Amino acid sequence: MREQRVMEWDGFTLRSSLKPRFAQARDRLADAARDGDWAAVADVLGERPEWVNCPRLESRSGYTPLHQAAWHGAGTATVEGLLAHGALRTLRTNHGERAADIAARRGHHHLAALLRPVVRHPVPPAEIPVLQGHLHRLIRHRAGLEDGSDLATQHALRLPEVAALTELAHPVCWFPVPGMYGGFRITLDGRELAVDSWIRVIGGSERTDRVTPWGARLQEGEALP
Repeated sequence: MREQRVMEWDGFTLRSSLKPRFAQARDRLADAARDGDWAAVADVLGERPEWVNCPRLESRSGYTPLHQAAWHGAGTATVEGLLAHGALRTLRTNHGERAADIAARRGHHHLAALLRPVVRHPVPPAEIPVLQGHLHRLIRHRAGLEDGSDLATQHALRLPEVAALTELAHPVCWFPVPGMYGGFRITLDGRELAVDSWIRVIGGSERTDRVTPWGARLQEGEALP
């Protein structure tokens, strides 16, 4: 049986969190998308397909390549290529716009059908931000440091969005956390999330916690404070 693809949620936003060569490659991707150089975008994504949903490092707009394609009114073949790489239609910019919203605002009606979000695993809309809030609390708790801070905040990571899981054929994402030597495998399970996490350098660190609309429940059975 063919193993189903798991989306990687790349949460890096700070240049200082990446090795220079990776930061430079991210810059090339962002510059190419900004300039509408879709051949250059394809070249970078050919090597790093997990960056398809990444905005520019330290971005003020939060535009991903798909948002830029919507802004430019790129051809349908270009947009289809980004979607084939795993571009998410549900992602919003820092101003709350999805790619479909940007295309509509700029009059690029030929992209309307392609960019319309497709929800494969419905969750009541009012519950999505609630689940997301509990998930983010759990991530910060699990990635916590002895001084009371946490690795997600320390690196200003862009944390996974629950809406993104609703549009995936296989509603699972992997979220690596720098300094944790591991990360989180997040699975949308109906109206709940199963959150597997581990730290590779610590034996027996694997655990599964649950996130529901009513809060995060730790593997031990207690609620996350």
